[in-house]
Amino acid sequence: MLSRPLLRLRILQRHLRAAPMSSQAEQDVLFETKGSAGFITLNRPKALNALNLSMVRQIYPSLQQWETDPLVGLVLIKGAGGKAFCAGGDIRAVTEAGKKGDPLSQNFFKEEYILNHKIGNYKKPYIALIDGITMGGGVGLSVHGMFRVATEKTMFAMPETAIGLFPDVGGGHFLPQLPGKIGVFLALTGFRLKSRDVKSVGVATHFVEAAKIPELEDRLTTLTSTASPADVEAVLNDFQNQSKLDADKEFVLQPHLADIDRLFAGNSIEEIFTSLEKDGSPWATKQLETLKKMSPTSMKISLRLLLEGKGRSLAEDLQVEYRLSQRCVEDQDF
Repeated sequence: MLSRPLLRLRILQRHLRAAPMSSQAEQDVLFETKGSAGFITLNRPKALNALNLSMVRQIYPSLQQWETDPLVGLVLIKGAGGKAFCAGGDIRAVTEAGKKGDPLSQNFFKEEYILNHKIGNYKKPYIALIDGITMGGGVGLSVHGMFRVATEKTMFAMPETAIGLFPDVGGGHFLPQLPGKIGVFLALTGFRLKSRDVKSVGVATHFVEAAKIPELEDRLTTLTSTASPADVEAVLNDFQNQSKLDADKEFVLQPHLADIDRLFAGNSIEEIFTSLEKDGSPWATKQLETLKKMSPTSMKISLRLLLEGKGRSLAEDLQVEYRLSQRCVEDQDF
């Protein structure tokens, strides 16, 4: 039980954090509390809210603070600008740093993965509104959280094999948990999932129409500071039930699920290539053409990561991914 002076101090701190600041428009991530909810807004809309080290270093301590604050019952993270939740990490800066021997290439991945682990083990309900483009670093900020809300504007992808990397931010942990071989397919091809398909595959936990998001946010702020995950889920379920957009549309990969499970079941990239070549169907040929454009090294790393990652915890997977990230930064493909 908090003493009254300490409780008053906590209340004052919350008001100060929520107060508008003249320099706030220039900040790359914004924090405020509304009711019992802590709000994180990724605020680099011109860069599609791409995640940089400065943002990581601001988000992590705020999550730590709110996790023990008795006046905060849940945390909600979203992106500014209406186009993206977070389109990935600031890879260009990391690439340049790696070429110069700058420690940014080490610090960015290390601290980003520590943040991913915190999100995956957060003690309070954590809701990611993945309204818009969600790739790479944005996946790490959302997919490990308790709740992920997609809208008709959501576009999810892990395109790392095209840039000489691998599906990191815990991809080796969560992708093998998707049905069948969908995780392998998404990791190797960088296939883009949109709208309700993001929920259908299991990346999102809920689908809510974009127009209803402001009302959803308001409703979440009315929950008490002792709200349980079940209380939050009840609100999300209510708004999902109100959202009828694209409800009758077939899951985009539904006609190919059996093909994916069969053709992407190999234990090596060579086996997968052979399966696609032998199949010879228009769909298989298209996937083969896509894979031939990717980094061969990245595809091999990604496949092995997923095959071995199914039995790993998030912490174990992120440790492996950090070591891999440092080797990839040194590689010419990256």
